[in-house]
Amino acid sequence: MLKQLKPRQRALLWLLSGLLVLSLLLSLQIGSVAISWRELLLALTGQALSEPLTQTIIWQIRLPRLFVAMLVGAGLAVAGAVLQNVSRNPLADPYLFGLMAGAGLGATIVSIVLPDQLISMALAAFLGALLAVLLVFIACMGNRLQKMEVTLLAGVAVSFMLSAISSFILYFAEPFAANRVIFWMMGSLSRADWHSVALIAPAVLVLLVVALAVRRQLDALLLSDDSARSLGVNTQRLRLVLLLLTALVTACIVAQCGGIAFVGLMVPHMVRYFMGVTAVPLLLGSALFGAIFMMWVDNAARSLLAMQEIPLGVITSVLGSVFFLIILRRQLQQGG
Repeated sequence: MLKQLKPRQRALLWLLSGLLVLSLLLSLQIGSVAISWRELLLALTGQALSEPLTQTIIWQIRLPRLFVAMLVGAGLAVAGAVLQNVSRNPLADPYLFGLMAGAGLGATIVSIVLPDQLISMALAAFLGALLAVLLVFIACMGNRLQKMEVTLLAGVAVSFMLSAISSFILYFAEPFAANRVIFWMMGSLSRADWHSVALIAPAVLVLLVVALAVRRQLDALLLSDDSARSLGVNTQRLRLVLLLLTALVTACIVAQCGGIAFVGLMVPHMVRYFMGVTAVPLLLGSALFGAIFMMWVDNAARSLLAMQEIPLGVITSVLGSVFFLIILRRQLQQGG
């Protein structure tokens, strides 16, 4: 698979891999407790010379949180790249497509009724994301699914509708529970642990593996549905499978980390600019760059304000809204 890539694309993937490892090591040192390179190396290698407190901070607090950050960034970026390809919509991502709002609705319902049932929350988030997919499909039945304007507007409408239902539920909820859910919906990795890694990692891995397995079909979809069908691609089945997988990834991420917007929009666009539009470099580059991006967003969230943590969704929404307007303006200029 990698042999089919151009030398420049392979070099960029190796560069991103190196930056990912370097970012991980640097991020392990960021926090309220200073850890030197020597202490970090001793703790990571499990040597007895390392302090027990350092071992606990690295292995029980910072490392699982960073792994979750990488999985969240990679998962949302790959989901965004897949959605943009299957809909031929450069503005599609899990947030704008309604998946995030649907998963948030399901998780909100369960968190208010059964706040301690984490697996039930993930299942409810998945069902909510499936509801968003169903509503977008209903709105875009037939050939309208191929039109960028219709799919984008349908996703935005579904997102607003499901978010409004979530707000309605929170309005009648007990104040303390509502405040907890509102903060959680803004996006945070404060609850990240190894259980979160075990829940999110399989979903992200399955989406990436399946998307790479159907890479030729994804490339064919970029042309048109007629061209893809002439090459033997079952376009409707392919879209359905990939949308279900993106719903699964989004649901797992929302259930553990809340709503984190626009990562699936920004990262694939930046990767596409440097590595091209074909599926293999786009998916692998999005996974690597998304992981790096989310790690540093989380670092900023933890360190910009003293003794306080900024919700991740606030940072990504600020960056993403500006990015979205730039892309939208470019699309309008090209259309005009």
